Amino acid sequence: MADDVPDYHRSRRERRSGGTRWPGDETDHVLVVTRGHPFDRNAFFSIFEANGDLEWSHAEHPAAQLLFEPELAQRFDCFVLYDMPGINFRAGQPPTFSDPPDEYKRSLRALLDAGQPFVILHHACAAWPTWPEWSEIVGSHFLYQPGASRGHAMPDSGYRLDVEHTVTPVAGHPITDGIEPFTLVDELYLAPVFEDSVTPLFVSDYEFIDSNFSSADLAVRGQLNASRGWSHPPGSSLVGWVKSAGNSPIVYLQFGDGPSTYNDPNYRQVLANAIQWACSDQAGAWARAN
Repeated sequence: MADDVPDYHRSRRERRSGGTRWPGDETDHVLVVTRGHPFDRNAFFSIFEANGDLEWSHAEHPAAQLLFEPELAQRFDCFVLYDMPGINFRAGQPPTFSDPPDEYKRSLRALLDAGQPFVILHHACAAWPTWPEWSEIVGSHFLYQPGASRGHAMPDSGYRLDVEHTVTPVAGHPITDGIEPFTLVDELYLAPVFEDSVTPLFVSDYEFIDSNFSSADLAVRGQLNASRGWSHPPGSSLVGWVKSAGNSPIVYLQFGDGPSTYNDPNYRQVLANAIQWACSDQAGAWARAN
């Protein structure tokens, strides 16, 4: 491992006692990264304000990309990504896409090799559409335009707003600990999920077929909640999972669109569990073994 890349294989206490920002502090220090998709800022950030087990900071793209530099990133036990960079929306027209900067890609790869934990939320699965590596890191690929996913031609993805659905844990795991099936009114996606590379945690009882969703491409062209002429293969019912990328533990939660979900106590507990697990030495050991 290069000298300038933090060794996340050591415990957080060991790393910090070696000169990081909070020597001997076992509080989870989290960087929340946003921008690229609108959201209710006050309602979203209240999730973190209410969690007394966290110290958290917030950064937006493009400035946030500087904090992915390994020497700066070691100040944080976990990155929580609620961002969607690489997409430029234009009223009534298809979006334009941009590549992630080369330095950002190098930094992110270095962090994954070193074991930096990530909790990835909702629309972040649509980030960096020109960089296929990102969807592999997440385990899902939301497409605003028809394109390729894992080398296969795919239509644009589907979305459905304000769906009342039940989320059910499907595995015994620290993230599902204490969570019973719960109902949300939230946005769902019909998009590729790479089931062969994830460990399922939660499923939805909603039916993931195209007749239940609207076209993302039509939406960005100004036709909201429309599906005329659009079709999509049936999708996965998975809405939460863990996986590894490099040596890093990755958590993805598909639910989490707006205040109705932000304020739900079950959602807050799931997210708190996800951050706590991702920051743990147990999660690091699991990622290195997987």
